[in-house]
Amino acid sequence: MNDLPLQMMDITSLQAVLADLRKEIVPSRLEKVQQSDNHTLQIGFRTLRDLIWIEICWHADSARIVQIDPPAKISGESTLCKQIKFGTKGMALIELKQNGFERIVEFGLAFRPNENFEKFLVLEIMGRHSNFLLLNESRQVITLGKQVRKNQSRLRPIGTGDKYVPPPPLNGQPPKRSESFEEWKSNLSMLPKTLKEALKDCYQGISPSLSLQLASEEKESAEEFLNLQVQALSQTDWKRLHYRWSKWLKDLERENFCISFSGPSAYRVWKPNLSNDDNYKKISLSLGNYYKNNLEAKKLNHTYKRLSEDIIRIKANEEKSLKTQEELFSKISEIKSLQIQAENILCLNNPTKKQVAQAQKLYNKVKKLKRSKAILMERISYHKERLSFANEIELFLEYIMNNTKENKASKIEDIENYLLLKQQKGTKKIKQKKDITNILQLQSPSGLIIQIGRNHHQNELISIRKANKGDIWFHAQESPGSHVVIKASNGKIDQDDLKVGADLAALFSKAKQNKKVSILMVPTNKLKKLKGTAPGMVSPRDSKVLWGYPSNGQKYLEQSTKNA
Repeated sequence: MNDLPLQMMDITSLQAVLADLRKEIVPSRLEKVQQSDNHTLQIGFRTLRDLIWIEICWHADSARIVQIDPPAKISGESTLCKQIKFGTKGMALIELKQNGFERIVEFGLAFRPNENFEKFLVLEIMGRHSNFLLLNESRQVITLGKQVRKNQSRLRPIGTGDKYVPPPPLNGQPPKRSESFEEWKSNLSMLPKTLKEALKDCYQGISPSLSLQLASEEKESAEEFLNLQVQALSQTDWKRLHYRWSKWLKDLERENFCISFSGPSAYRVWKPNLSNDDNYKKISLSLGNYYKNNLEAKKLNHTYKRLSEDIIRIKANEEKSLKTQEELFSKISEIKSLQIQAENILCLNNPTKKQVAQAQKLYNKVKKLKRSKAILMERISYHKERLSFANEIELFLEYIMNNTKENKASKIEDIENYLLLKQQKGTKKIKQKKDITNILQLQSPSGLIIQIGRNHHQNELISIRKANKGDIWFHAQESPGSHVVIKASNGKIDQDDLKVGADLAALFSKAKQNKKVSILMVPTNKLKKLKGTAPGMVSPRDSKVLWGYPSNGQKYLEQSTKNA
């Protein structure tokens, strides 16, 4: 799939999807409705064969109607879903309609075939003006995706209870196959403008992606061709363009669609020249997967960028605060000299009242510094812990993004959990959205289980909550990283196991670029979870230091997961 911006659904792809869906869900019973976000509904239609799910979205950047794989059940029910389920209860989808080159899809619902329509679902795919509406038999609005008030649109305000008024007609004339070459050329070359502007202004249904598809098979040459002035086109150029134009109109008329993710745009549902690589699979489902993958990738990158920026800001603040507290702590070294000064004054034979007062001030300062020592040590420890926590989030974020065995949706959820941790300032316990079940587990040379935490909750789970007496814990010394636990409580551990544990702890640490890494090893019953600290933050006692080799850990990981 091309690495291109998200392609908007235009009239061509809309008609291709509807041609697919009519075969799948007309007729069917509207059985399930759930709302995945503020602008997206997922609707399940029960046919004689199966439950078919479609997704309709009226977001400005990704308005669409597509078929999707059965989605995960969403807890809770939005008001919009309740109104649709109540308003369409017991009804069947009888008609799925779209007229001409208008991007308005209408679902006609009735209790039985050949009866009058009782309800209508309307999806308007019009960029930032996209919307979704539920209408009654009189075509009054029962509910809608977004209210349009008078201050938002003088031309077409619409809200609950209003009579539904279709959007204004499109500019330009509808393309026709009956139009001759000379008429078509004359329309496009009437005014001095670029070919791109002429196509858009003269005819309906010409999207930016369709313009590219009409112009050429390569994006660069298509853009260059579209930016030419219409007066600069040769007769050969016009003939070549008209051939593709006629092929497009013929495919629309005959609903001769195929899906392709090659060419000048991210995808297209028709081809000027048929070839063996044309894909005649379900266009609606293919586009459903296209939008799902691309929207998840976009959200993942946005969430990753947001958390990365937050981590950079948190680290800068913590380093600044730590430096301030350490500078204050360095002044505590004055305690001894101040105390000596006060004692020297009081040791004078006949100290004056002024000298005694001065000595008293020095003693008071010494007392104040002694009291502040414990507070400053606590503050320094706090900022170091916060800095370490931010470093570990940065490390785990790298693991999440580079993990090829985890899908985008899981990665987004993992990163959002870290955003929640950040909001809690990394010091309070939070309620987890789901149980941690995807801990990385390997087998040691002697057959023992090796567990590797890949976030703070997994670290705490394997090191504290689920650890048994006899289990061995490994962690990079003075470096953020994963906790590695060998379940030695399940059997006898040997030297090869310890070596692998140290190598894996080195690999899953921020120091993994080093040739060798200093690793702490300690039984899990010697770990202490300090009260009030962030998840996964432990204090080891009586630890032993080993050398871990990240390159050896990488080899062992690849060998262990090769057949996984």
